[in-house]
Amino acid sequence: MRALFFGTPEIAVPSLEALCEVAEVATVICQPDRPKGRGLELAPPPVKARALALGLEVVQPTKIRTDEFAESLRAKNADVAVVIAYGRILPAAVLSAPRRGCINLHASLLPKLRGAAPIQWAIARGERETGISLMQMDEGCDTGPVFTARSIAIGDDETAGELALRLGGLAASMVRDDLPRAVQGELVAAPQDELHATLAPMLTKADGAIDWSGTAQDVHDRARGMSPWPGAHTTLGGKLFKVLGLRVAATTGSEAPPGTVVAFEHGKVRVACGVGAVHLVSGQVEGKKALDAAQLAAGRTLVPGIRLGDASAA
Repeated sequence: MRALFFGTPEIAVPSLEALCEVAEVATVICQPDRPKGRGLELAPPPVKARALALGLEVVQPTKIRTDEFAESLRAKNADVAVVIAYGRILPAAVLSAPRRGCINLHASLLPKLRGAAPIQWAIARGERETGISLMQMDEGCDTGPVFTARSIAIGDDETAGELALRLGGLAASMVRDDLPRAVQGELVAAPQDELHATLAPMLTKADGAIDWSGTAQDVHDRARGMSPWPGAHTTLGGKLFKVLGLRVAATTGSEAPPGTVVAFEHGKVRVACGVGAVHLVSGQVEGKKALDAAQLAAGRTLVPGIRLGDASAA
């Protein structure tokens, strides 16, 4: 099997490595290098770094909707293109370049959570399981027929970053076991049930804002779903306050308004929610270093009566 590989971030690296075990990888296509760090120096995406270490050809097109790019892919005489977290919607000319088209490893149990951020929204919306769907790509957004899907449970306190690492390993196992069977025609792709489709749109910084009026579980799910990016945040005395770690408190809460710091207990700061309460484990005031709950309480940054997210303080 001769294959192309489209992918960019860390979650795609295990699948690239797995593809090298079951196919001849003709070319790796990933996003261009991006500025990173305080110096904003150009840094290669994880897939590029790994592909070069494996001795593979890497292409980083700035435009993919050109005749020249599609023709360059057709010239590779590939049987299939494997796609995972590439970061762009592929046009028809690219989708049809390999003999068997493009097969995507999407990080949800389709038709649930179609779109750019399925891992983050699965957690933020309180899903208890997710997985990887191996699907034949069409011109829609994750709308193509599905060959097979494998599920995993989402941990009670698992963040999106942690879940992505596990899903990356699951996707790699499907590249080894299921992809060859799909390309050889041993697996038949089934249409998705449109009645059960949901969307997982691209994240913005605003999606990390904590709504303390929700239940404690809602608040906890949103915070861990937005980690590491865009990061959960609220306001404290008119300043941005990054919520770096939360746990659901084993308490019935209090009559305090949502977002109110109720107590410091067991090394954590208890914050009232609309229903129940959460324990804030760590946080960071804008312009200052990250601190754990004990430090935030000792420095009187968070003391009983202070209200997080209070618009009147802004």
